[in-house]
Amino acid sequence: MRGRDPETGEFLGPSRTQQRGEALEIRGLAEKLVALPAAQLARLPIPEDLMPHIVETQRITSHIAHKRQLQFLAKQMRREDDEVLEAIRDAMDEGGEAARLETARLHQAEQWRDRLLADGDQALADLLDAFPTADRQKLRQLVRNAADEKAKNKPPRAFRELFREVRELLADANAADDEDAT
Repeated sequence: MRGRDPETGEFLGPSRTQQRGEALEIRGLAEKLVALPAAQLARLPIPEDLMPHIVETQRITSHIAHKRQLQFLAKQMRREDDEVLEAIRDAMDEGGEAARLETARLHQAEQWRDRLLADGDQALADLLDAFPTADRQKLRQLVRNAADEKAKNKPPRAFRELFREVRELLADANAADDEDAT
């Protein structure tokens, strides 16, 4: 029960309207999660205990059963901490911090790739200094193949592979930094 503080006369907890609004907001978040493909769900910071409920809700196609399962998912989500739900919202938000960081990483990978193709050995040496765990031979081969593709006007297979390799290097370095911070 809500009740009032006998001394101050203030209400002790949130009103029923506030509770319902929060519940509807979490249900909306659950609907957005269910609509996402598995690849995007894997990138979100979703707790392991919620994932089976999301998958089960996606699997159900009957309208009423889907609606009931969605309500159950929202109930399970309401049991999570506010920080967990906020992290999921932020990761899903296009303008959120997680999206900005991912965009910055992609731009950084593009800059490294372009620099590797333009400067060659010097850029490769700089990259290896920045990321000592990188595979020198694989990177050198990808740079050489990408330059050959460009010269021969072939499809950019190695160009894309070089980008993926640099992006993974950046992601590994960021993951190591995150582990060091905790």
